[in-house]
Amino acid sequence: MNLDLLRSFFAIVEQGSLNKASERLRVSQSTLTRQMQTLEQEVGGALLERSPGGVALTATGHALAEKMRPLLEKFDVAMADVRQRARGQSAVLRIGYLMSAAACYLNPALSAVRKAHPEVKVTMRDLSPGEQITALREGTIDVGLIGQAGALLTKEFYVKTLAVLPVWAAMSEENPLAKAKTVKMADLKREVFVGALDEDVPGHNRWVSQVCKRAGFRARFVQDADSLTHGLSLVVTEGAVSLLPGYVQRQQVPGVVFRELRDTTAKWELMVAWQRGKSSAALKTLLEALAEAGAMR
Repeated sequence: MNLDLLRSFFAIVEQGSLNKASERLRVSQSTLTRQMQTLEQEVGGALLERSPGGVALTATGHALAEKMRPLLEKFDVAMADVRQRARGQSAVLRIGYLMSAAACYLNPALSAVRKAHPEVKVTMRDLSPGEQITALREGTIDVGLIGQAGALLTKEFYVKTLAVLPVWAAMSEENPLAKAKTVKMADLKREVFVGALDEDVPGHNRWVSQVCKRAGFRARFVQDADSLTHGLSLVVTEGAVSLLPGYVQRQQVPGVVFRELRDTTAKWELMVAWQRGKSSAALKTLLEALAEAGAMR
């Protein structure tokens, strides 16, 4: 339905006459009359009852006004928001993030955003990398602290590496390697590894396989975990090893120890991805603060 016809219809309803509505809209009465005739043909019935004293709504007119006014209002609000975003002036900043990385990177950045832009409402969603990719594609988040999966998005979104981190091996405290302060990838040759569902952490298993291949052996996976908590439980119950970014080793998990890998080729990238187009001032502040936090690690 032509929105201009609806706006003309509501102008007549609010003014109570074609003459006043035509003055408000700065169109001729004949143009307004033709618009209403077109709208009535589209609806399939009369909308207005005309008289020398003005116009009144028919039953169909009342129904149209009742049903379409909320939709038109929502449309106007949505368009205003879209126009704000196009100018980089959005009053909302929607963030997807990895809970495990929040304390080290996101929390300090959020403090900077709140200080610089107290008028901006920040909404947070704890999402797996796969869920963040979906949310970015659906436009339900503006930015994602996404980890290595961001490498898959360079053709669709802006992507930046915040930090290149050492890799740590999570293993059972009963594993003989747990007695050492650090380990090499070659030491893990006989171990089985915790994998990740590709829909949750795209590319993770391929990355583990590549790290193992560079160390001279083929990776064997015991099971694909559906979360970090599940993965660490498999470390204990299956005696498996999980390769994780350095910041995860700060977690205290019963039965699990973390040992840093000495291999300089084993690195994990923390990436941030955000929507293309003009960035809001709040988003720019967030990205700058995230980069600063990454440089300090």
